[in-house]
Amino acid sequence: MPKYTFRVNGRAVSADSWDPAQPLLYVLRNSLGLHAVKFGCGLGQCGACTVIIDGRAARSCSTPVSQVAGRSVTTLEGLGTPERPDKLQAAFITEQAAQCGYCTNGMIMSAKALLTRTPNPTPEQVKQGLGGNLCRCGTYTRILSAVLRAGKA
Repeated sequence: MPKYTFRVNGRAVSADSWDPAQPLLYVLRNSLGLHAVKFGCGLGQCGACTVIIDGRAARSCSTPVSQVAGRSVTTLEGLGTPERPDKLQAAFITEQAAQCGYCTNGMIMSAKALLTRTPNPTPEQVKQGLGGNLCRCGTYTRILSAVLRAGKA
């Protein structure tokens, strides 16, 4: 069985996979126990499964594990802790930007990638950066406020 070695949240990991096309999502959740990343649509269209791969937001449900070998993956667990949240996580808390919470992983990870590239984005840049992420609860206004707050922090 092939073994894929890569970094997750700053630490080296290895994952066995019988299928090189196995989605990274399943490896993260089932093999590595990282449950913040969510299965949403399985087609890379909703954003619930978003992680950051080498600094760019990526859909883990449509990224084969074989494509992350030798690369760096960041999940929501790698940003902060409940005791010391990342500034973006803190902004989501302050703005009460989660309702059911299912989209929160994808929203935060996409926003984190955006803020890394554009530290103080305009509202339009935030909307564009989160354009591929869906929220069924409709908390878009609060999410926008949270990302803008984190950009100013």
